[in-house]
Amino acid sequence: MLECVINISEGRDPLLIARIASAAGTDLLDVHSDADHHRSVLTVIGTDAPRRIAIEAVARLDLRDHAGAHPRIGVIDVVPFVALGGSTVDEAVAARNDFCTWSATELALPCFRYGGERTLPEVRRGAFTTVAPDCGPSRPHPTAGAVAVGERPVLVAYNVWLADGDLAQAKRIATALRSPSVRALGLQVGDDVQVSLNLIDPATTGPGAIADAVRAETTVARCELVGLVPQWVLEREDPRRWGELDLRPERTIEARLRQ
Repeated sequence: MLECVINISEGRDPLLIARIASAAGTDLLDVHSDADHHRSVLTVIGTDAPRRIAIEAVARLDLRDHAGAHPRIGVIDVVPFVALGGSTVDEAVAARNDFCTWSATELALPCFRYGGERTLPEVRRGAFTTVAPDCGPSRPHPTAGAVAVGERPVLVAYNVWLADGDLAQAKRIATALRSPSVRALGLQVGDDVQVSLNLIDPATTGPGAIADAVRAETTVARCELVGLVPQWVLEREDPRRWGELDLRPERTIEARLRQ
């Protein structure tokens, strides 16, 4: 089974988000929206739902009207395919490549692949300058921008909110936390600040370890899980800390699939 975790550049209009998410039908597992990031994360299964969501997002969103705390290159900003149990990395790569070709042909979107050839941060830094689209036009779509289409392992998207609102400190902490298993940014989010993280190897650095690392530097207001986690990530953490870490059994991929 393939999972796809689609990031769209809309986090403020609940009706619009619901309309776009509904295109996934029964393949939709989760929706997580953030108004300050102006971003929603739609977790789906299979390869058809990402295309249906892309069609809706391109038709209804306009990057020219977008302003939010999170970096983005398009209204369908990131489309990563993840091999879950019973699927292989080769299948995820094939799904990525097929989506890239389809969205370039059907939606006229410039598409940047990431995975084995380059990382997502490299795409963000170099899109249309040092990195050319792998599929589609050489210029951004006038309203939809571009899309980063990836193949990746399971990761945990995670935010740690700081109590003191010091952006410079959040950026220093993010820099110190970056490693082969952690990507991090310090962001101003409304009146507050957060360390926004992708735990790209949660077996090495999980939510508990990252929360403790931030807490060693400053006071933490709260932790926030974005989307879902595999059951094994939950089980690696002390159940007595699940509430503190914003982890719950019903927020696992397996629980949503059972539903």
